[in-house]
Amino acid sequence: MSKVSTLNDANLIYPNLPFAATEAYKMLRTNIVYSFTDEISCPVIGITSSLKGEGKSTTAINIAYTLAVTNKKVLFIECDMRLPSAGKHLHIQSEDGLSSILTGVQKNIASVIIKDKSFPNLNFMLSGPIPPNPSEILDSNSMKKVLELLKKEYDYIVLDLPPITLVSDPIVVSKYTDGMIIVTRQDYSEKKALHQSISQLKYVNARILGFVYRGQKNSGFGYGNKYSGKYEYK
Repeated sequence: MSKVSTLNDANLIYPNLPFAATEAYKMLRTNIVYSFTDEISCPVIGITSSLKGEGKSTTAINIAYTLAVTNKKVLFIECDMRLPSAGKHLHIQSEDGLSSILTGVQKNIASVIIKDKSFPNLNFMLSGPIPPNPSEILDSNSMKKVLELLKKEYDYIVLDLPPITLVSDPIVVSKYTDGMIIVTRQDYSEKKALHQSISQLKYVNARILGFVYRGQKNSGFGYGNKYSGKYEYK
């Protein structure tokens, strides 16, 4: 994958993207596809950022869509259990989700998967009820088993992860991925935070596929001060 892909899509979701953004995602898709060998039947791709508000959720959703339009079966999983927003922006909702499966509240994985009405190859799994211990359940053996089962059913799995410098969730999940993508934003991302993110991923031997550079100043995905204000990070 190339070191940097530049996107200027604001908070639009495929297929309502302007032409330039659509082409940028197609280029990003090509870079992703050629990052994996045929030996990996279902790549699991983690999408994160250094800071809140850099647009990683928008990027993750649109990556899932652009992979799905190539007739690949794709599953988007919202692993952000602290400030979930994918359902709102995709105009979908579900009482149960990933947390329901990992905590054993819901046993049937298929029951928490939502199918996209316009793209039969694309499915979504929202985060579910916010648990008191996101890092612990994401780091559990249940998470590993769930992903192993899902990899048998899909061609790609895209994980929407929280910002990496705020919580440990992306670090613990990275061991289940085949590659990580870091989203940055023009006039917003901090060099120190980005270096810290890279160092943390390298420390756990996570494979960094590359970086997505978003050109818009407003991500529109609701992090802002809400992310750090709603939760205490220790």
